[in-house]
Amino acid sequence: MPTRASFLIRALSTVAFSVGLGAVSVAPVYADAGAYLASRQATFDNNFEELAQYATAALVEAPKDVALLEAVLSASIARGDFGGIKGYAAVLESVDSGNQIAAMASFALRVKAGDFDGVISALDDGQSISSVVDGFMRAWALVGKGEIGAAVEAFDAATLEGQASGFFGPFNKAMAYAMVGDFESGEALLSDESAPETRDALIARMQMLSQLERNDEALALYDAFFDGVGDVELDELADALRAGEAVPFVELTTATDGFANVFYEIAAALSGGPSNAYTLLYARIALELRPERAQYVLLTGELLNALGNFDLAAEVYDSLPSDNPNSHLTELGRAETLRNAGREDAEMDVLRQLAEAHPERADVLISYGDALRRAEDNAGAIKVYTRAIDLFETPTRAQWPLFFTRGIAHEQLDMWAESEADLRKALELEPGQPSVLNYLGYSFLELNVNLDEAMDMIRQASEARPNEGYITDSLAWGLYRLRRYDEAVAPMEKAAALMSTDPIVNDHLGDVYWAVGREREARFQWRRALSFDPEEVEAERIRLKLDIGLDRVLTQEGAEPTRPLNDG
Repeated sequence: MPTRASFLIRALSTVAFSVGLGAVSVAPVYADAGAYLASRQATFDNNFEELAQYATAALVEAPKDVALLEAVLSASIARGDFGGIKGYAAVLESVDSGNQIAAMASFALRVKAGDFDGVISALDDGQSISSVVDGFMRAWALVGKGEIGAAVEAFDAATLEGQASGFFGPFNKAMAYAMVGDFESGEALLSDESAPETRDALIARMQMLSQLERNDEALALYDAFFDGVGDVELDELADALRAGEAVPFVELTTATDGFANVFYEIAAALSGGPSNAYTLLYARIALELRPERAQYVLLTGELLNALGNFDLAAEVYDSLPSDNPNSHLTELGRAETLRNAGREDAEMDVLRQLAEAHPERADVLISYGDALRRAEDNAGAIKVYTRAIDLFETPTRAQWPLFFTRGIAHEQLDMWAESEADLRKALELEPGQPSVLNYLGYSFLELNVNLDEAMDMIRQASEARPNEGYITDSLAWGLYRLRRYDEAVAPMEKAAALMSTDPIVNDHLGDVYWAVGREREARFQWRRALSFDPEEVEAERIRLKLDIGLDRVLTQEGAEPTRPLNDG
């Protein structure tokens, strides 16, 4: 069955995934060439501040230029500046009837103003974002007008328009039912086997069940999906359910929230696709319509981060009030922004303060531990990871990455007994996890212990992920360590093809080639490994192999050479 994301992507498949001036090849002769070219460069750089500035300047000489008008509108929306876009949208619509950017801007302004009659009139006049999106906007506008029966029909029509069996239409209809107090109809839709098991959908259903005096069923959903996750907002919801409270339905409370959800779902579906700048427009409109929604803040910040707009991302993260239950998530996003901007010290300060303020939040502690581990403070990371682990009375499957990362930190400090215990715990929680199997198996190989078990683990990992370069390297390296040199050649060559610029893999391939007598190729691979900037200790060893050969290096290290030395 198609996923909700695939449905939404198909719904927009006819839309051009470009923003601003990226598709324009030459400047119009009547425009100021300097400002026009500068705006083009700003488009390519995803610099929305400069794009708005230069495109506005160029419009002075070309006030009806479609590309410039699109640039000003898209840059303004991307920056979250909706204050001055109405005039530009009207001009753009007048010179390019049916322009999608103009439609997005105009509909956003109408919805924000509560002009649901205007939304329907514009749709009737042919203004359009896409046929499916238009259908859901019509449905929510009818909800806003209080015409629920017509809205339900519009939701059904919008779903059919998309020719989709996905759940986006029924989900929106369920929200509309709940908003007018028909929780039974809404919950029936969300309990369907095709309903998505997303956080928002499950929370909405739990709230509906509580309104129907079915708290036990709501708690069963919490236990099945969220128990042990460490989500404070959900934990508080569960506490209220256990106390017998009638939890209010607050997932969507107005028609404007419904519009915002449509734009958010589209942005979430397109996120990570071919054009984050285009996706950002949907996320920004959702956030403009519902600025207190943490999910919208997080997605908008992530998109700005991906586009290199770190200052704008920081502004977005800072926009969520500190008393919001999810404010810690935006602080985590701000820390990521600082890291992406190359400000690791500032990132560490944010995470340290956040961990001090929220010692009960496992996700905060894990992020802080990860930062310490990246900074090679493995001892500090272990302490923080342990604090996170101690928050869980009984660790569940969701905690396997936490034991895995603490195991890595232990291994980096040569605390092998502790590392092995953590890695085996991770496998107990998530049996067959390929990354853990590979790490533990490779560690056994490096320690020259439990070699049979090591190879079994690595083979299992390789079967699960046959095209994962680092796992294929482990398989080949294990065969090499067992002196099965001929068998090691093919998987090591495959690993080098999968990770062609990795110095360790290229170094390993050189060793394998040497072991089977292909010394010229071995030296080529060692030189290639050096070109990829390995750690200095590894580089010194590679240079020594180039100087005296692998077998003499092994002998100096007290290891057995791959073949007898010939000193004659």
